[in-house]
Amino acid sequence: MLVLITYDVNTATEAGRKRLRKVAKVCTNFGQRVQNSVFECVMDAAKTTEVKALLENIIDKEKDSLRFYYLGNNYRGKVEHIGVKESFDMEGTLII
Repeated sequence: MLVLITYDVNTATEAGRKRLRKVAKVCTNFGQRVQNSVFECVMDAAKTTEVKALLENIIDKEKDSLRFYYLGNNYRGKVEHIGVKESFDMEGTLII
């Protein structure tokens, strides 16, 4: 299923900037960055639970926020892209 992960991390302190880098790294490991704090991730329910737990352990719930949007398996018709940074097919063949 396609899961959209968005986050807002308070970067007023060095600790906040460190949390931001950690959150971004976790998201990069599981999906494709489509905007500064927005990632598209194709994951099953178990992987989603794992990523959610990892991110919850990083953020400061008093200062930061996470959002998970569950777009399901039939997401291709639900996402429209206009402009630069064309995305790639995360479920397609990867040629290295």
